[in-house]
Amino acid sequence: MNPIFNNKVLIITLVVWALVQGIKVLLGVIREKRFNFKWFIGTGGMPSSHAAGATALATTSGLYAGFDSAVFALAVVFAMVTMFDAQGVRRSAGQQAAILNQIMDDVYWKGKTEAGRLMELIGHTPLQVIIGAILGLIFSYLFYKGW
Repeated sequence: MNPIFNNKVLIITLVVWALVQGIKVLLGVIREKRFNFKWFIGTGGMPSSHAAGATALATTSGLYAGFDSAVFALAVVFAMVTMFDAQGVRRSAGQQAAILNQIMDDVYWKGKTEAGRLMELIGHTPLQVIIGAILGLIFSYLFYKGW
């Protein structure tokens, strides 16, 4: 068997990320009463699977190597950067895309251009990141202890 499949930290992190991404899809189906495959691979939305995966990596790294280890420290810093980016930089880019799309709609209806729309939902609100981080912490702890 490939040793990568024995990597407890990696497997739990990937499972938590996929589980939270699945929750996001389920919530989208409930909210919009339709299925959209883009929810599986898209970014943004509640909860943040970025935050869940990064938090799961930090949590399982700490449980595995110790909370005083360099591996845990590295995973925590990675999680912080990931969550800051998810709710900060990418959210701002999404807001700018929404404004640009509105401008393009205004120009298009006046007959001056035909440009493609920009993707607007590429970041997370702070609440989406917090919920994702909480789910990542809880699920990774439960999976690690149940391993």
